[in-house]
Amino acid sequence: MKPTVILNVILAAALLLTSCATPKLERGLTPQLFKSQTTGIVSGNYLLYLPETYGKKPQQHWPLILFLHGAGERGDDLELVKRHGPPKLAAAGKQFPFIIVSPQCLPNKWWSPDALTDVLDEIEAKYAVDKDRVYLTGLSMGGFGTWALATAHPERFAAIAPICGGGDPQQAGRLKNIPIWVFHGAKDETVAPERSQEMVDALKAVGADVQFTLYPEADHDSWTQTYDNPKFYEWLLKHRRHSTRD
Repeated sequence: MKPTVILNVILAAALLLTSCATPKLERGLTPQLFKSQTTGIVSGNYLLYLPETYGKKPQQHWPLILFLHGAGERGDDLELVKRHGPPKLAAAGKQFPFIIVSPQCLPNKWWSPDALTDVLDEIEAKYAVDKDRVYLTGLSMGGFGTWALATAHPERFAAIAPICGGGDPQQAGRLKNIPIWVFHGAKDETVAPERSQEMVDALKAVGADVQFTLYPEADHDSWTQTYDNPKFYEWLLKHRRHSTRD
């Protein structure tokens, strides 16, 4: 076989391998398998939403929402994650100007700041994320997870929005530089609204930029009207993180 023919065969094989190794860019809401960069093992799944115009302007970087679901959506079936919040809306066809990442917590587990940081690191490495516009929100167990992750890594987020959760008021000083919008239902019998109120009070005491929406007629579901409200997403987009560290 002539050298030029051999070279052409090698180049064709290389192109084929490259095309197989490069994942196809799928816009909209898609399931993804997560492999921890820390442990090197597969540790869970997540839903990824990419805007319809993602990738059409190569230099464009996108704001990111990290959404944490509640206890009822834990498991190994990503369809459960579509029950509430941004994944539910995206699955119904709503268009967002964000990348949205919705990890699924394993059965009988709790949100781990270390594991969530691994997910965030992976997304920022693989996709065109504006690292100064990363937003964190979650409901119920995800509300607790939002407080915990933001407390562990306040430098990562431009704004957070915990819904019907609770945190550690003693750690409020770590959150004083992050804009925070807290939501709860006044009639919540699953997570007492006092859990949010004590965080708001502690944050105000350290001079944080915090606001609290207490829905007078809502019970535990204080998330539907929050995530259905366009002003919520407008509020997120107003904020960029104070630190420019990666």
